[in-house]
Amino acid sequence: MADARPWWEGGTIYQIYPRSFQDSDGDGIGDLAGITARLDYLVELGVDALWLSPIFPSPMADFGYDVADYCGIDPRFGTLAEFDALLSAAHARGLKLLLDFVPNHSSDQHPWFVESRSSREAARRDWYIWRDPAPDGGPPNNWISDFGGPAWEWDEATGQYYSHAFLKEQPDLNWRNPELRAAMLDVLRFWFARGVDGFRIDVLWHMIKHADFPDNPVNPDYVPGTGEKNRVLQLHSTDQPEVHDLAADMRMIADTAEGGERLLIGEIYLPVERLMTYYGTDRPGVHLPFNFQLIEADWNAVELAQRIVDYEAALPPGGWPNWVLGNHDRSRAATRVGEAQARVAAMLLLTLRGTPTLYYGDELGLADVPIPPGQAVDPQELREPGRGRDPVRTPMPWNDGEGAGFTTGRPWLPLNPDHRTRNVAAQDQDPASMLTLTRQLLMLRKNHAALSVGSWHLIAAEGSLLAYARRHGDTQLLVALNLGAAPVEMALPAWAAGFRPLLSTLAEPAAPSGGVLYLRGNEAMILGLAA
Repeated sequence: MADARPWWEGGTIYQIYPRSFQDSDGDGIGDLAGITARLDYLVELGVDALWLSPIFPSPMADFGYDVADYCGIDPRFGTLAEFDALLSAAHARGLKLLLDFVPNHSSDQHPWFVESRSSREAARRDWYIWRDPAPDGGPPNNWISDFGGPAWEWDEATGQYYSHAFLKEQPDLNWRNPELRAAMLDVLRFWFARGVDGFRIDVLWHMIKHADFPDNPVNPDYVPGTGEKNRVLQLHSTDQPEVHDLAADMRMIADTAEGGERLLIGEIYLPVERLMTYYGTDRPGVHLPFNFQLIEADWNAVELAQRIVDYEAALPPGGWPNWVLGNHDRSRAATRVGEAQARVAAMLLLTLRGTPTLYYGDELGLADVPIPPGQAVDPQELREPGRGRDPVRTPMPWNDGEGAGFTTGRPWLPLNPDHRTRNVAAQDQDPASMLTLTRQLLMLRKNHAALSVGSWHLIAAEGSLLAYARRHGDTQLLVALNLGAAPVEMALPAWAAGFRPLLSTLAEPAAPSGGVLYLRGNEAMILGLAA
């Protein structure tokens, strides 16, 4: 009998950056109709849910993370009717659909903010965070925007500063205001009523600021070049105790929505011990506080093992783990660890306990794409050169055509230079391709509950060897990863006697001999008893 678990515990989530997945009308920008046309690809890949980065109406100062209407669709992506068609088509294929909720800030062109800045007496003035100048006339405190520069913008007309944790075009919402809070929670209800299966909540830990707005402490360990925001420790501008009440309110709405189980994922870049508080303490929090351990780790067996062990040990009772290798803000896995190790990384991601999230294109081994001078569009790159996110947001290469099958027009960002050979069509029937490996891994996860919901047990972490067991019921599997280019050997534990390779990242894997497993350089393997 199958475990009675929420769909996401045994599932895999696939993140789509909508501008870059599939363009249906030739304007060079991906859209909802394009995503709908590619749903069968996701089914064949073997994922269970798609998460869309923001698709709401936006001036695109930060490419959708500056929302001008939380209950609409930006015309660049389509219409509300086309969204409904996408949702219906996804559900017809057994796929769940998650949206990106951006609750910390809106666009400065949102009608709420237009009214808020119209006068100090405006009905929605307190829906945003306004403060008087410091005694010297400057910003109210020393808070730094995540995109560099002060986190405050002067408004000449009303003689106050407003807070913006990111661009000045992204004013921070005041979640301490009950009317704003109610209006934003109604946004969740709107989309849940439409049938959406969940949300990824953008910068959840930013949503509440210290009520007294004290200076943040100076960071004594600041390293130049790591981003101006790191000059201070965000002690008072993020991760405030009251944010957990907001997470609990959102969780209650998700848990009581009609029509099936809904999922809330929180984007939270915090140390593990702080991350765990977002599962909730007195009240439930989000279902999955995003775990970025694999993105941030040095690529060696000892550190990876320690991070996995520490994360597993820190989970609260009932807390379900999750893992991610890449996203729209961070360098791609193939760039961080190299093309050969990207295959090993894929096996790691898809054999750990918990819910994995795949970033579009990683199943092809797509690397960061160099952006020629003058073609950068990311505001972070334009403000702090070298820190831009354009290289990880480039179009999905579907074939070797002029527009890589992504568009018949000019793509909004350059294609990967190797798109003639690194594309879906080229890898589709290649038994040695990264795409084939990803499909095989996802199929094994579906066929072996031990790989998704089973327990995790460290076996070895020395040199370049990382090995662990996955167990569920009477099933035991062994996962062995060689994180280096030189061959390694591993003595099999007694319980793994008779195990044979079920899947290797390389062709023609060698079966264990004499109780010893031999891994070639850059090889990872899943072993078990042959069926």
